Amino acid sequence: MNALNTLRNLQVGQSTTGSTPAATQTSATPADGASFKDVLMKNLNEVNQLQQDADKTLDNYVTGKSQNMAEVISASQKATMAFSMLTQIRNKLQDAYDEVKNLRI
Repeated sequence: MNALNTLRNLQVGQSTTGSTPAATQTSATPADGASFKDVLMKNLNEVNQLQQDADKTLDNYVTGKSQNMAEVISASQKATMAFSMLTQIRNKLQDAYDEVKNLRI
C-alpha cells in the first residue's frame, strides 16, 4: 500500500519524501532520484500483485485450502481499490494530455 500512498501524495501535490512541497522542486525527478516512469511502473506492478493475491486467496477459499472468508473479501477490496485508483490516475493523465494537445502555440 506504500505505492498507493505515494500516488495519493502525488495526486494532491505533496512530496513523496515529505521534506519539500512538489511545487518547489525544480527537477523532473523527485529528490530520491526515481523518474515518473519508474514510479508509474512500480505502482502498476503493485496493483497487478494485489490482483494476483486476491485471485490466489479466492482460489484457496474455493479449493478448501483456507476457510477465512474475511481474508478473501479483504484481498478483493484492496485489489478493487487499487485498480480504481489506477483508473482514476489514467483518466487524469489522459485529461492532462488532451489539454496539452489542444494548447495553441
